[in-house]
Amino acid sequence: MEHFVTIASFTFPSEYAVLRLLLEQEQIRFFFQNETMVSMLPFQSNAIGGIRLKVHPEDCSEAMSIIENLSKGSHLRIV
Repeated sequence: MEHFVTIASFTFPSEYAVLRLLLEQEQIRFFFQNETMVSMLPFQSNAIGGIRLKVHPEDCSEAMSIIENLSKGSHLRIV
């Protein structure tokens, strides 16, 4: 997990619920760093740097394209 790359960050878990499902569907290796901490202390999210999406280096380009597709033309999008 130490070689995983941060490609996005979020303030609250609700912001990436759809993204999580799409990444799992494509079998991309990922995890959300600080997810548990923010769920316990939601008002401290910005202080600890938010929730970071970490992706395996081999899956970065595919994960980035999923994020771009959510941001552009899809009716599902990241908040």
